[in-house]
Amino acid sequence: MKNDRPNKYLAFVNIALQMGIIIAAGVFAGIWLDGKFPNKYSAYTISLSLLGVFIALYQVFRAVKNLNEDE
Repeated sequence: MKNDRPNKYLAFVNIALQMGIIIAAGVFAGIWLDGKFPNKYSAYTISLSLLGVFIALYQVFRAVKNLNEDE
């Protein structure tokens, strides 16, 4: 039983890191695209940031669902 606890904590840390990386990748890709193709509203940064958030939330949902199934 004690061996299961660190694995679950590591899983939650991994989820948080994945969220951060996915969202940051969306933001930096959007900033890069806005630099390459300038527009009035920073549309690439906004849209890729939101896409990154939705992808990250989907990943969290999937990971938590898998953690619950493993119990």
